Amino acid sequence: MRYPLFRLGIFIVGCLFPAWWLYAAVMNLLGPDPGKILMDRLGLGALVFLLVTLSMTPLQKLTGWSGWIVVRRQLGLWVFAYILLHVLAYLFFILGLDWAQLAVELRKRPYIIVGALGFLVLLVLAVTSNRYSQRRLGARWKKLHRLVYGVLGLGLLHFLWIVRSDLREWAIYAFIGVVLMVLRVPTVSRWLPRVARRQGRAV
Repeated sequence: MRYPLFRLGIFIVGCLFPAWWLYAAVMNLLGPDPGKILMDRLGLGALVFLLVTLSMTPLQKLTGWSGWIVVRRQLGLWVFAYILLHVLAYLFFILGLDWAQLAVELRKRPYIIVGALGFLVLLVLAVTSNRYSQRRLGARWKKLHRLVYGVLGLGLLHFLWIVRSDLREWAIYAFIGVVLMVLRVPTVSRWLPRVARRQGRAV
């Protein structure tokens, strides 16, 4: 396994935040509605991990270090883990596993449908993230996993629909997402290694 310490560090960070939030909820440190706060933080954590995952390719092009690409799959699986916990927190703490209420919520709050679509796409990407799926799908595997860009759009739309009145925090994440998408434009993407080489010569 390449870069085991880097992988271990990501694993520890990935586990640390949910563990701390759960501890805070148990100790009544999250206010009068700890279930909702826990759900919100897990959703935001998934968005942050998604942005970090999408930053791996630009970082590799800028630095030339292969470690960024090596951990990209691991980070992507953490995105799915956080969003799965986010969905479970919604089902347990908000709905109380009342499936009839879920139909009502879907009619009243369309952003839940948007979030559900993002979750389903992430489920497909997580299931097909292994080497066996890469071999079976061949060239189609890359096309399939480009759906992660759509997940980013759905996640930002879901977040926007929830916050509505206070857009400052949302705007920060949206700006970072737009920058990461611009860095994937072929012309810009080809320019990044040149920047890295110039920096190397300057040093």
